Amino acid sequence: MLRVSVLRLLGCAGPSRVSLLGCSGPRHCGSYSPRARDDVHDARAYFTTPIFYVNAAPHIGHLYSALLADALCRHRRLRVPGTAATRFSTGTDEHGLKIQQAAATAGLAPIELCDRVSAQFQQLFREAGISSTDFIRTTQARHRVAVQHFWGVLKSRGLLYKGLYEGWYCASDECFLPEAKITRQLGPSGDSWPVSLESGHPVSWTKEENYIFRLSQFREPLQRWLRSNPQAITPEPFYHAVLQWLEEELPDLSVSRRSSHLHWGIPVPGDDSQTIYVWLDALVNYLTIIGYPNAEFKSWWPATSHIIGKDILKFHAIYWPALLLGAGLSPPHRIYVHSHWTVCGQKMSKSLGNVVDPRICLDRYTVDGFRYFLLRQGVPNWDCDYYDEKVVKLLDSELADALGGLLNRCTANRINPSGTYPAFCTTCFPSEPGSTGPLVRALAEDYALISAVATLPKQVASYYDNFQIYKALEAVACCVRQTNGFVQRHAPWKLNWESPVDAPWLGTVLHVALECLRVFGTLLQPVTPNLADKLLSRLGVSATERGLGELNFLPRFYGHPCSFEGRRLGPETGLLFPRLDQSRAWQVKAHRT
Repeated sequence: MLRVSVLRLLGCAGPSRVSLLGCSGPRHCGSYSPRARDDVHDARAYFTTPIFYVNAAPHIGHLYSALLADALCRHRRLRVPGTAATRFSTGTDEHGLKIQQAAATAGLAPIELCDRVSAQFQQLFREAGISSTDFIRTTQARHRVAVQHFWGVLKSRGLLYKGLYEGWYCASDECFLPEAKITRQLGPSGDSWPVSLESGHPVSWTKEENYIFRLSQFREPLQRWLRSNPQAITPEPFYHAVLQWLEEELPDLSVSRRSSHLHWGIPVPGDDSQTIYVWLDALVNYLTIIGYPNAEFKSWWPATSHIIGKDILKFHAIYWPALLLGAGLSPPHRIYVHSHWTVCGQKMSKSLGNVVDPRICLDRYTVDGFRYFLLRQGVPNWDCDYYDEKVVKLLDSELADALGGLLNRCTANRINPSGTYPAFCTTCFPSEPGSTGPLVRALAEDYALISAVATLPKQVASYYDNFQIYKALEAVACCVRQTNGFVQRHAPWKLNWESPVDAPWLGTVLHVALECLRVFGTLLQPVTPNLADKLLSRLGVSATERGLGELNFLPRFYGHPCSFEGRRLGPETGLLFPRLDQSRAWQVKAHRT
């Protein structure tokens, strides 16, 4: 992973066999057993995004990470009500050579650049409805305390030693790279330059005296952890990628830089000539948030789910768990990994001028519309592509036409003049398929709809648990289409409330459709909170009736009373989601005139 040449050790390099987690000797050190894990409180869950580097303004990839975490957290709150049971952190990573260099280029002090860009992330997340409970900045005093304490724990356990560290270093990626991860690229003048094989960023050969972490002692403990927890890293291809990395040599890791070279960071305790490596500094943020080093953090760790991009998988799935084991702590409960966004088939790049500003997208497509697009189209396993027409087509089809059209049909004054949840007629729609009688109107397809919507909440929960939010939304969209088919099939606009034959079935069709809409609105809350609120309010669903525990679908079908039957609908709120192609056409026309 890192090509380390310890040419000479300065003083004592530390014992060859260290005491770790109560075990002596490298063969047993860092021993991990699921039964010996820290106490995970089922009632508590802690979600984190990466902390985002402040060398540039936020783009849609940053927003996507935050939205994934936000949706997971919001769904968790629907399942386990009460904000005290769930925490969700995000923030900005503000130390390191890149920040130091970017600030110098801009003619700013590093903290001025950090303040400016961190504020942009905070504003974006507020506008996008990110429901985080904490926003951390690594320049905060609480974080410095946590990092230096963590460093002291590693040192006291004999896991840090001082030596001469040598290898390729990529300042853009803030990491050392092995020879196998280096390639050569022709520059503008025709000269050949060494660059990172993965990112394409320039690298330079670095040789300096640093503190080094005994990462090599943790290869087997990490393998045992992963093999005994096959869902620790999701999706599965990333889990196997990490296991494959661990089949290779795992050299010790440099965890500091010379202060004369990197001054913008947290000093090594007791040695001002060294600055703590930016990745060790950044990773400890997950502990800082929950109160480390105070004892309170233990009630949240390791009940933690990290949501990260695939480019930082190695840091989170190898370095971070090893550091935690070294400090006597368990690895995080789960690491959810997602891929990247391209723009019209190309990687986002400043040089190509195709970096998408997420704030413009939120304004253009609405907050809920853009949230829905990213989470509906984003597939964690592989890179996803963004282009304007794709967003418009999806949102018009699924939110404006299918979902919005269904709500408008069922609440329109012409079809539902009483403005209520009509009664469900068990004679027209008996619970047993194949029932016969003069008033039975339900068809086989209608029973299929009831079955699909009844099982939808459990199906959606399973998709959330497996980090497949896109599949959860696909399942909802499929049921919305089925419900529209049900309404179209029975055409309530052709039925007459004054007819004693039509009226019971007309009320039943509307009752079923409104019940389906109530399920859809409840399940869409984690992704489109404002749109879901508008939908549920139109149905007359109160704030205390919107959790998954209260989602009792179509009870009259199963012979139970329905608290919504006969209830007045909420006030008219206009279109649920106006079509974007029409509004965009109007804007173009207005501009031309």
